[in-house]
Amino acid sequence: MDAAKRKELKALIVETISKTEDEIVELKELTKPIAPNDAIGRVSRMDAINNKSVNEAALRKTEEKLRSLHRALEKVDEEYFGLCGSCGNDIPVGRLMLRPESSFCVPCASRR
Repeated sequence: MDAAKRKELKALIVETISKTEDEIVELKELTKPIAPNDAIGRVSRMDAINNKSVNEAALRKTEEKLRSLHRALEKVDEEYFGLCGSCGNDIPVGRLMLRPESSFCVPCASRR
């Protein structure tokens, strides 16, 4: 991978980290406990509890993505960045532009 592409990917990773951190703040707000004394109906309370569970799962996934992005940012200047962690082949730049935290090529990722 050439230096210009590496620099572009690094900027993309930094931007994605910022957006992901914002998303985490929003999800944390959505996963706050539902006070039992809030005057909402039984069905509405059940919906709120269900939505809270969905948002908690999304929060966990987003936090994992953030950890992966930070790892990618640490490694972006390394010689092996952009190589598949399984087969050693180049990860297509298009894949890295869409998912900069990717550490596997598409064939190896689909086998996992």
